Amino acid sequence: MRVGLDATCFNDRPSGANQRFRELYGALIRATPDVEYVLYEPVEHRIGAWFADCGNVTIRRTPVPGSGRLKRMVAGMRYWPSALRRDALDLFEGFSLPMVHAHCPTLLTIHDLRPLRADRPLAERLVGRPVLRHGFSTATRVIAVSRTVADEIAAFRPRTPVEVIHNGVDVARFVPVPSPPDLPRLPDRFLLTVGHIETRKNLETLVRAVAVLRARGQACPLWIVGNDGGAIGAVTALIDALGVGDLVRIVHGANDAMVQALYAACTMVVVPSTYEGFGIAVIEAMASRRPVVTSDIAVFRELSQGQGRDFARCDPYAAAAAIERVWSDPVEAARLVAFGDRRVRDFAFPTLAGQLAALHRRMTS
Repeated sequence: MRVGLDATCFNDRPSGANQRFRELYGALIRATPDVEYVLYEPVEHRIGAWFADCGNVTIRRTPVPGSGRLKRMVAGMRYWPSALRRDALDLFEGFSLPMVHAHCPTLLTIHDLRPLRADRPLAERLVGRPVLRHGFSTATRVIAVSRTVADEIAAFRPRTPVEVIHNGVDVARFVPVPSPPDLPRLPDRFLLTVGHIETRKNLETLVRAVAVLRARGQACPLWIVGNDGGAIGAVTALIDALGVGDLVRIVHGANDAMVQALYAACTMVVVPSTYEGFGIAVIEAMASRRPVVTSDIAVFRELSQGQGRDFARCDPYAAAAAIERVWSDPVEAARLVAFGDRRVRDFAFPTLAGQLAALHRRMTS
């Protein structure tokens, strides 16, 4: 079997999509040495280096840039027709939109349906809807990273063939973890939230919850770890306005070792997002054996199987109550850790790679 992987949308920046491709497809490639994989790289990134130890991967350096939808489309129109004829694939996987047309069965991975949301800019929604429709009609099957995303796809385009293969986590990377030498001095107890600082991460509700807790006599330091995704100005302004600058610290540019050490050191992880297609931070908290408190969105209920501790997504008082319960109750914290320790096994990359390999076999048999 010969499988093509359109990796032209990936790069070396921290992101859930990059992590999923590197780890999940690395596990898949290493578990299926009898399958030949053709990996198509973007012009500016050497994605094939992630799989340099794999003898069953052929690297194609393409002229397709990793970013810029119009530039990608123009370069792809010139490149893909002849490249796909030459490589004579049995299966082709795409990971971005617009979907490349191939003369073989095709898979398209979808992480979320953000372009359809009412809070997105009008131009994004006007472009996003037809692009998504084209992708769903072009692909033989669609992979959703959660049941929640699969349900959103079904609501948007009924009868789209969808498979759910979750994102994963490598537990061995989180427990145990040595502290890096550049780790800053930490409070004895603190809250941690990890992710890009953007509006949908709902960090303002979390900062307000910290202020509510302080007003009640409970000082809960908060560390926000992530790079700016457009909301840093609003978050820092709110921190100043509420006078909680001594409790809230924002850390930019943290490497993997520092993030893992912060997970290991924190008292609990809080994930307050208003929208996610999955929620990598939730399963990373589970892998780190830390209790996690989340907003009450559908995908977090999916990950926690109804066993988690959550709060109404835009209510700082509800967030404060949920945080205070876990912060002050070691029995509740231990319950969440024990559940997470069991649940995180469902997201092991070898398990997910087995699901993906089985899907490949079904589609090419």
